[in-house]
Amino acid sequence: MKSHNPVLSRLGEAAQRERAAGYAPPAPAGQPYPTGAGFGAAPPVVAPMTIDDVVVRTVGLLALVGLAGGVAWATVPDGLALPVMLGAAMLGLVLGLVISFARVTNPLVIGAYALVEGAFVGLISKYFEQQFPGIVVQAAIGTFGTFVLMAVLYRVRAIRATPKFARGVLFALVGVFALMAINFVLALFGVNMGLRDGGALAIGFSVVCIVVAALTFILDFNQIEEGVRYGLPRKFAWNCAFGLVVGLVWMYLEILRLIGYLRD
Repeated sequence: MKSHNPVLSRLGEAAQRERAAGYAPPAPAGQPYPTGAGFGAAPPVVAPMTIDDVVVRTVGLLALVGLAGGVAWATVPDGLALPVMLGAAMLGLVLGLVISFARVTNPLVIGAYALVEGAFVGLISKYFEQQFPGIVVQAAIGTFGTFVLMAVLYRVRAIRATPKFARGVLFALVGVFALMAINFVLALFGVNMGLRDGGALAIGFSVVCIVVAALTFILDFNQIEEGVRYGLPRKFAWNCAFGLVVGLVWMYLEILRLIGYLRD
């Protein structure tokens, strides 16, 4: 099963490679050639990933996001907020792509991403809070409430990560980000598609983004469960936690935007 998230995709294949990786035993003393093929020694024993490992790392990364967000909120002057926010967004995008496609498991790199993303989230949250007092708490409650709901629905198998479901979510995700990219490019030339202007179309688009983000959690839960079942090494828990944090941040920003539209 493929996840929408490159970080959480191919977990089963990675687990099999980790478990199958071994080495050919050395030749006996005085024998200058291998003794036979096909039966390598058992691979080194590594601690397998558990659900608790993913949970602990996810909570830790979210704490870093919150810490960096709070520091940025309190220390960055309003006059510098926009350039710092844009810089953090670009750096976070680069780090996120590297971690995703290179499947980085180094906690320092992933922690650095959380800090950079936290600065971005903190500054954009401050902007919305200044416009609509109380909106940050509302968006946070909505985000974690939706996440818990999807976890429960997955747990009771009310929604199953079937191949057909996965394809549908993937197509929807690609469509959403394609529209975002087109809207961004056109905005540079002064063309407004109406996806982010607070009108009815913008509200509808944000609702679609939130629904798609929520459904992608089902695929992520499935991939994490499969990784645990196949005995994926513990280091991959950092990848899984990173993937969940990316999804949570995206959902939070979309809910923040939607509430802002409705309160405007």
